[in-house]
Order: sequence, then structure tokens, then C-alpha cells
Amino acid sequence: MHEPDCDVVIVGGGHNGLVAAAYLAKAGKSVRILEANSEIGGATTSVRAFPDFDAHLSRYSYLVSLLPDAIIEDLGLDFECISRDVSSYTPYRRNGVEDGLLVSRLWDKATEESFRKLDPSGREAASWQEFYGLIAEFAQRIAPTLLRPLMTRSELRDLVGLPDTWEFMIEKPIGEVIQRYFNDDLVQGVVLTDALIGTFASAFDLQANICFLYHLMGNGTGEWKVPKGGMGKLVSELERVVREAGVSIELNSRVTSISSNASGAQVKTSAGEEIKAKYVLSNVAPQTLAKLRGLPAPESLEGSQMKINILLKQLPVLKSGIDPHIAFAGTFHANESFAQFESVFASAKNGEMPHVMPLEMYCHTLTDPSILSQELQDKGFQTLTLFGLHTPAKLFDSDNDAAREVGLQSALASLNEYLVEPIEDLIAGIEVKTPLDIEAAIGLPRGNIFHRDLHFPFREDGTEPSWGVETDDPRIFICGAGAIRGGGVSGIPGHNAAMAVLSKQLD
Repeated sequence: MHEPDCDVVIVGGGHNGLVAAAYLAKAGKSVRILEANSEIGGATTSVRAFPDFDAHLSRYSYLVSLLPDAIIEDLGLDFECISRDVSSYTPYRRNGVEDGLLVSRLWDKATEESFRKLDPSGREAASWQEFYGLIAEFAQRIAPTLLRPLMTRSELRDLVGLPDTWEFMIEKPIGEVIQRYFNDDLVQGVVLTDALIGTFASAFDLQANICFLYHLMGNGTGEWKVPKGGMGKLVSELERVVREAGVSIELNSRVTSISSNASGAQVKTSAGEEIKAKYVLSNVAPQTLAKLRGLPAPESLEGSQMKINILLKQLPVLKSGIDPHIAFAGTFHANESFAQFESVFASAKNGEMPHVMPLEMYCHTLTDPSILSQELQDKGFQTLTLFGLHTPAKLFDSDNDAAREVGLQSALASLNEYLVEPIEDLIAGIEVKTPLDIEAAIGLPRGNIFHRDLHFPFREDGTEPSWGVETDDPRIFICGAGAIRGGGVSGIPGHNAAMAVLSKQLD
């Protein structure tokens, strides 16, 4: 290969690619980012979804947990995530009485009383504290390893040093563990939800364990925070840092092929440009990377969630009587009991759209109103972000538009069960994204928000040392969510891909 045009080409301008570029450029390497779309950010953009209203919503990704504080500090990002006092609220109806389970971020009297009303015996409350206490200790020990080369299964198990917790987090289906710890179907479902977000699996599939772990190990706390200013703030800060470091960001530059030889790699674009580099970092999904290299795509679960963004004129009133400013301040669960999850999964697996969709949602503006104009704030407008679970891409294949409408009605009906008045009466603007819509907009295969199946954050014993970002080609690395320890808004694969390249000294 002739003299390279740059040290590293990064394919895709999502947040992980920007993180990789920042680390590489700060290390003195020349970097070019090629982004197919007219703006960078990928799934972490903020948009004015409703032209008539000055509200900038995080269209796809919306909360932050996995982004290490170390990356924010390393890169000098002016980016703040805000804690929520409320962890979750789950409405329920028993013996004709409307009520709800309120869980604060930190255990308090309100949480204790809410559990007592649900279970006067006190068993569920005690089990909750024991279970999450064990997980917190587990997370604290794993989190520091995420920005280091992969440890083996045995090495990580020995480092964690919690054999019983390791057994139920890694080796045994999480569904069995939840049912062992908790008796109440509703409580079981609240716990299970973290194992299923974006993952089309049964509670008794180990893939659910991996999803559960990723949702609970961020920064050693598993706390999900609200990005101040929306996800777009993270992108704008990363863009500032990489441009100041000399990175070239090239928009509307769609890559059509990637190849390599012993001396370097080559990328071709749809405009006919050929760019030579020492290394290529892929921020696109592994399936897309395989296509660009002319290889068979790896198998993976398909995306399984609908994303619904709503601008409300005001918050709805709940039948339970709780203040909606409390109920929607954390994660609001609707129809997400353990039994409902398993039933809906079985139906969806057989090609049936959920009649009563399991939902989780939150109101960004209760924590951070800055994404709304002052006028909308003064009028009492709020945002509502809904995630409809167990809606795999195959349900939309025959007629995406028709299925989108059916799914939307199922989601709204699910929420309306717990409201005094229909949510439709309060909607100022709404947009719905199916897995197929997500694929069309930002290239996530079959709408899989994790790019491909999540992996446990270790390598198996006896395998080659790795950062979890390598491919079968020593010149090509994965810096996106499809890497081991990828998934979610984390920057971890971007950091790790940069470290992997830098460890090679750009030979």
C-alpha cells in the first residue's frame, strides 16, 4: 500500500467513534471520521421532533449509566448527568384498589411504606434490599475492569470474589434467581425489566442475564441518570473535543467497502474516494462491517422494542392518586409483571403483537426542563419517553406502517389502564419508531439497539488476550456497540478500540 492518508479511519460518527477519535488524536494520531448521514451522533442525537414546538428530544438513546466518569474526565467533557430521586413507580390494581409500588433511588420511608402496602409480611422488602445489596457489591468490583484488557472468566470470577453472586448473575438463568428471591409477581417483573430492555428473550435465557448485568454495573452503581441538555449535549461536547484535537469529520461520506493487506487498510466511499490508513475502526454494527468486507454476517437477535416520543401539554392524573410528578420522575413501569413478560414473549415469538404492551417510560423534563423552551416550560409541557418491550422486528415485516399503528394503540391502551383520562387528550406531539424505522434511520440491523447480542464482560479461559474489539483482521477493529463490553451509551468500546490500536504503536 502507498503512504497512508491518515493513521486511522473511523467508519461511523456515533458517540463511540467520537470517543475513539478523541483518545487517538490526543495521543498524536491523525484521524478521519466518515459519517454516512448529514449529522454525527447516531443513536445519541437530540432533535426537534415536532416542528411546531421548541422541544429537543433524545430521539433514540435517552438515559446514561454505563458511560464511565473516567472517560468524561480524560476527555475534558463538559457533560453532566443528573440523578433522579425516584428509581421507579409501578402502578397496580388489587382487590379493586388502585395503587403503585414506589421505589426511591435510596431506600427511604416512602419506599418501605410502599412495599409494606404491597406485602404486609415485609418479605419482599427484605429480599429487595438483600438482592440489590449483593448486586451493588458485584457491580463495584466489575466496573473498574471495563476500561482494561478483557480478563478471562476465571480471572474475573476470582477478582470479584463473590461466588454465590457470580453463580446467580452469570451461571444460572436470571428468571430462576428472581423467582427464588421474590414471591410477588409484580416485584418479580420490576426486577426482570432490566434483563429484557432491548433483548428479545425469556427470563430463563442466559441472554437475559447479560442484559441484566449491563443495566446494573455502570460506574459501579448501576444508576441511570438523565443527561443534562439531552443526549445531543454529549455529542456536541465530543465533537468539540475531537475537532480541537485535529480530527477530520466528513459528513455524507458513506463507506461502501473495507479491505486490508499487510501494510494497512483501505476504505472506499460511495463518492468514489479511496482512503488509505494504517488501521480502520468500525463504529457500525458487526453485520454491516461484514457486508463492507464481503463476508457473511454474524447471527444475532433482532431488535425488539418500539420507541415512542411524546410531548405532553401536561402530565396525566393517575388512578392511584399519586402525584404524577413523583410517578413519572423515575422509570414508570406499566404491565410489566413477571407473568406478563413471559406471556407476551411467547406470543411475540409466535408472531403476535402484544395486546397489552409491557411499557417502561420516563419524563426527562421533570429532572431537566432545559430541553424545552421557556415558553413551553411556563405552559407546563412535559416530555414522555416510552419503550415498548417484546416487539421484535419480524412483527413489522409484512406491513411496517400498519403494525406501527397497531403497536402504538397497544402501548397507549397499556398506559391508559392506570390513568384517569386517556393520554391521547394530553398529547401535543408524538412520533413512533419501530425496529425497522430505527434500522432505516441509523443503520442498526433489524433495529437491535445493541448492534448484536450482548456478551459477558470477559473472555473464556484459554482464549487469546484481547480488548474485546478485535476482528479476524489485525488492521480492523470494532469501536461500536457490537464490541464485547459494547451496548448502551458508554464510550467503553471507543476507548478500548483506541487502546488496542495504540498498543500496536501504529506499526
